[in-house]
Amino acid sequence: MTNQATGAPVGDRAPGDRTLGDRALWDRAAEGDEAAFGELFERHVEAVWNHAYRLTGSWSAAEDLTSNTFLTAWRRRTEVTLVRDSALPWLYTVAGNAARDEYRGARRRLRLLQKMPDAPVVSDHADTVAERLDGERRLREIVEAVRTLPKAQREVVELCLLGDLSAADAAALLTVAEGTVRAHLSRARARLRTLLEEK
Repeated sequence: MTNQATGAPVGDRAPGDRTLGDRALWDRAAEGDEAAFGELFERHVEAVWNHAYRLTGSWSAAEDLTSNTFLTAWRRRTEVTLVRDSALPWLYTVAGNAARDEYRGARRRLRLLQKMPDAPVVSDHADTVAERLDGERRLREIVEAVRTLPKAQREVVELCLLGDLSAADAAALLTVAEGTVRAHLSRARARLRTLLEEK
């Protein structure tokens, strides 16, 4: 079957065709089109990895979280409805939920490890390594502070501040008024400033 306007077979598109919006690609993926899902992956993998890194403060954890996020997306593609025409808000939510699950599991593992004697610390004097570790330490402090926020504030911080979503997109995803999102952000920023100044 062909498109009468173009003569091209219906459902075919050139590799890397970015003319289709996320919703159209998601619909094709829901019907089993792996190439459409691959296009969604290529379009959003970097943003999801960056979001996962900001949530965890760890490069390797961000890689695992990104893989799990897209695996979840593939498995749930037939049951998910996108917010507006972007898959990114939903992907951020999946990554956030997975990060919280991993954090709870890591805390359980840490309690077990604390019962073991400490391994000797080997210092690395390379400036770039030291800077990276210091940056990761500070990011982990921020992540820890975010985790102490009330749930409503934590969600908007993860989506808007760590995930770079607009207040309007976060409001649509959370099904609350945009003003509510802005109020939560304001209170969360004040609380985070206080928590981080104490460190």
